[in-house]
Amino acid sequence: MMMLKRMDARYVVPVVAVLLIVLVIALSGRRDGPEPGATTGAGETAPTTWICPMHPQIQQPEPGDCPICGMDLVPIETEEEEDEGERRLTVSEAGRKLMEIRTSPVERKSVGVEVRLLGRVDYDEGRVSRITAWVPGRLERLHVDSTGDVVQAGDPMVDLFGPALVAAQEEIIQSSQALRRAEEGGSEAAVASASATLEAVRERLRLWGLSDEQIRGIEARGSAESHITILAPSGGTVIEKNATEGMYVSTGTVIYTIADLSIVWVELDAYESDLALLAEGQHVEFEAEAYPGEPFEGRVAFIDPVLDRTTRTVTVRVETENEGGRLKPDMFVRGVVHTTPQTHGDHAPLVIPASAALVTGKRAVVYVEVEGMDRPTFEGREVVLGARAGDYYVVVSGLAAGERVVTEGSFKIDSALQIRAKPSMMNPEGEDAPPVEGHGAHGH
Repeated sequence: MMMLKRMDARYVVPVVAVLLIVLVIALSGRRDGPEPGATTGAGETAPTTWICPMHPQIQQPEPGDCPICGMDLVPIETEEEEDEGERRLTVSEAGRKLMEIRTSPVERKSVGVEVRLLGRVDYDEGRVSRITAWVPGRLERLHVDSTGDVVQAGDPMVDLFGPALVAAQEEIIQSSQALRRAEEGGSEAAVASASATLEAVRERLRLWGLSDEQIRGIEARGSAESHITILAPSGGTVIEKNATEGMYVSTGTVIYTIADLSIVWVELDAYESDLALLAEGQHVEFEAEAYPGEPFEGRVAFIDPVLDRTTRTVTVRVETENEGGRLKPDMFVRGVVHTTPQTHGDHAPLVIPASAALVTGKRAVVYVEVEGMDRPTFEGREVVLGARAGDYYVVVSGLAAGERVVTEGSFKIDSALQIRAKPSMMNPEGEDAPPVEGHGAHGH
């Protein structure tokens, strides 16, 4: 037969396990069943097959030596196989001990899980403002010299000279004088018209970044200045300075970028498998690389609806207060979310130990101990698993509370089913194993 050359490294361990299982079954047949060739209670001889522990494909109806390795053939009884189901394996009590099979109950309970995330500190985009040139002109003076400087709302930032600003000042002065003349001796219609014109000019200057106090100053002074001082719209730290004194700017040119760092974002990367455990509003603890051992905390404010196709992660945004400005943008952080899997109704989730599940591709198989049997019997069952919660899997379907699943020895049971060409994790349809090259099939 042709099996050895076709097996890759994944099947080496299963084959060794299978060989041990065959030997266990052989021993169990001797300890718990009738002796080979002995008669049963009905007066019939128990059917026995003799196989090689090292080469289980060698099967004979009588004792002898293995034609491949020369080992003595050992007997296994075939009667119990006839009683087994398609996905079942029956062993003796001694065989169970030798295979080190252990089981645990399927149960409902609340299980906690820690979701660990990595990320970095970032600016709160809602607290970032930019100072731009609303009109073309020349930067006469920059009041803030470098990035990193802290400014307050209303602080002078830049003196801008522009013909449009001078013209607007002249226009507001003339409109203010016209309103005074209309109020002294004009009609109500003239007063209303002059007032509307003045308010329109005022609004234009507001849109160009001038404060009401600056506008009133121009009206009171009665003369235009060569430049206008642009004030900081909000307080914060200057994170970008994009201009120098004397340069000409056009409408929309960004001169400064200011960020309020009293509240910052912590953007953490979550893998797809963790998304079912995360939700907005959850409490998050994190630690900054710069301050080892010092805890920080915040709450999940946003979970990105789009998955990064390169990293296969989703950004989880946490908002946190930044007392004293200790958290700096781009600092590396490690976060953890303490959560529990979502439940359905008022019941705690149905869970099994993680070691009970044999997961391959889209399938998950567990082995369940069959109740009411004379000898230990285990049945393979495909189940649908939910999120993994630490040392447990949440069971969506396929199991019921109280059933006992195999937590140790599952792979040995699965290997035994493979050698018998029954459905298993590796062979869901129970196909026959490929032949081994150079060894004929010694049947019975």
